[in-house]
Amino acid sequence: AVVSTQSTGVGDAIISAGTIAFLGAFTSSYRQSLVKEWQQQLVVLNIPHTSQCNILNTLGDPIKIRNWTLASLPSDPLSIENGIIVSNLRRWPLMIDPQGQANKWIKRLEKDSGLEVIRQGSSDFSRTLENAVRFGRPVLIENVGEELESVLEPILAKQTFKQNGNLVIRLGDNVIPYHTDFRLYITTKLPNPHYKPETSTKVTLLNFTLTQEGLTDQLLGLVVSKERKDLEDEKNQLVQSNAAMKQQLQETEERILFLLSNSQGSPLDDEELINTLGESKQTSEVIKNKVTESEQNEKNIDATR
Repeated sequence: AVVSTQSTGVGDAIISAGTIAFLGAFTSSYRQSLVKEWQQQLVVLNIPHTSQCNILNTLGDPIKIRNWTLASLPSDPLSIENGIIVSNLRRWPLMIDPQGQANKWIKRLEKDSGLEVIRQGSSDFSRTLENAVRFGRPVLIENVGEELESVLEPILAKQTFKQNGNLVIRLGDNVIPYHTDFRLYITTKLPNPHYKPETSTKVTLLNFTLTQEGLTDQLLGLVVSKERKDLEDEKNQLVQSNAAMKQQLQETEERILFLLSNSQGSPLDDEELINTLGESKQTSEVIKNKVTESEQNEKNIDATR
């Protein structure tokens, strides 16, 4: 499996990198058409890749995706793609969000991290931004227009530098510490904004405009919550349960790898490692069976819906 992944990784990585770098601003149908053309070019150029490779299959983490949907991210492919892109960006995202889907998702996703929500032109805009950069808190600048405040320039360009051994950034006349946990999100309600090239090169534009598939799923959820609340509650519990079990399974695998890499001498002589492997094998089997059963139950619920 490892050899297979390595041999096809180049083509899969090209598709994913291209999607992150170039396709964020486009609609779902246009993204799919471009990805299809890229896949055809991989065949022409004889670049190894998996069949029907795309960003969802290559970079999609089921645990993260479940957590995003629990935080109100719509479950249609476009929204999930956008979530993956946001989590793999080098430039801060500017989300085209006329229906407020991304805004709602970010607020719930970052709620426990002390998210600061501000708007351009507010009296405490610069002070809130500086404090977030200094202490590593996430910031959501909502409802921007087609112009961004000049104070954002060094943040968007990530113009950090070292001063006395510390990572700092200059905001206006102030040089402040730059915390690496700082995160910036920007949303606009404009359905078809036109940003200047100098702005577009400093952010990653993401199109969160509500799709028909996303709207269908959300409306279905509302109907079911009214007509069959028990089904919707059971589905939500299964999503949470599956996410927790898969997280536990991943932690178990990481624990085994840690013990193997830090084992002194022969692994067969490491009693802690042997015991952990035995316990992990039993735990993994139980969790895998539960996850399989839960996912089948979730499919049955979806079919009933």
